Amino acid sequence: MARERATALLVDLDGVLRRWDPAVAAGVERDYGLAEGVLTEIAMHWGRLQPVLTGQVSHADWVASVADALADSAGGEQRARAAVEQWQRYRGEVDPDVLAFVREVRAAGVRVGLGTNGTDLLDTDLAALGLTDELDVVVNSSVVGVHKPAKEYFQAACAALDTPPARVLFVDDEDWAIRGARAAGLSAYRWDGPSGLRYLRAALAY
Repeated sequence: MARERATALLVDLDGVLRRWDPAVAAGVERDYGLAEGVLTEIAMHWGRLQPVLTGQVSHADWVASVADALADSAGGEQRARAAVEQWQRYRGEVDPDVLAFVREVRAAGVRVGLGTNGTDLLDTDLAALGLTDELDVVVNSSVVGVHKPAKEYFQAACAALDTPPARVLFVDDEDWAIRGARAAGLSAYRWDGPSGLRYLRAALAY
């Protein structure tokens, strides 16, 4: 039996709608004499990251914990805090191709949601990036209390979109998130760049 055509779109933020220039973190690491990749390694350690993504701790608390873990490598707490502050100042950039697609889809009457594992800084980031009015709903893991790829996360996202899972198309750049969405009944597309826009246009009902 043919799958129902999607009538709503759920897009990931980081790696899809927002992109990050790795040169920024690399520059901070050079400035403070840190090992290459150490900022990401410490910040993304799952035991440190998971609580902030589910709203158990604030973004500020998470940043402080990164600085604490970096202190020995940076040559003291003060230098570690300065390094992390400089790193955090950069909030990424909007992918213009994806934003244009989101606008096109919404103009055609398709609801678009942002589905992200985020922190309590998300609304501030969206405002700084000029994205506040570009989406119909925002499904932030730190607000929902559960993160991708959990089935409960995708259930919350579909409820926010007021669309059954079988009619929601999810776009993410991580395989584990794609698998989670499909297990929850959504259709899902693994994003690897603007070449995928042709497929997404064909998959949506507009």
